[in-house]
Amino acid sequence: MDGPEVRFAVERIVKLGDVSQRVKVLGSFGEPVTVTLLDDDDAVIATVETASDWWPGMPVWQGTVDDEDISVHVRPILNGYDLAYRGVTAETRVYTKRESELTSLMPVRIPPDLSKFLLCPMPGLIKALMVEEGQAVQAGYALAMVDAIKM
Repeated sequence: MDGPEVRFAVERIVKLGDVSQRVKVLGSFGEPVTVTLLDDDDAVIATVETASDWWPGMPVWQGTVDDEDISVHVRPILNGYDLAYRGVTAETRVYTKRESELTSLMPVRIPPDLSKFLLCPMPGLIKALMVEEGQAVQAGYALAMVDAIKM
C-alpha cells in the first residue's frame, strides 16, 4: 500500500496476567527480533533473541527463542492474546508506555451478582417449578423443568 512508512515504538510494556514488564524490541516481522527486559532504572534484566515467520492471525507461533525451537498456541482476545505453552496459559497484552498509563486509569468492570438468579443455558418453556418462593435450596437441587428445542 502506498503511504508513509509505519514506525513502531521500540519500548513497550508487556502485561502477562497481572505482571507488567518493560521491554525494548529491536527487529521486525520476518527477521530476528531482540527483546531486552528492563527494570525501572533502565538496567538490563535479560536479553532474548527470537526468530519466526509468524504473522498476526496465525494460530501457532513457531520459531526459536535463544536457539531453542518453541511452539506457542496463540488465541486472540480483547486487546491482546491468550498464549499457551506446555500446559501453561497467560493472557498477554503489549502496550506502548502511554497506552499502559491509560489502561491503568480504566475502571475495573465488576461482574453483576447473579447468585439470586436462575439461569437457563438456552431459551425454552418452563414446564414445572420444583421450589417455592423463600424456600432454602442447596447446590444440585432441582429448581425447575424447562422444555427446550435444541436448534
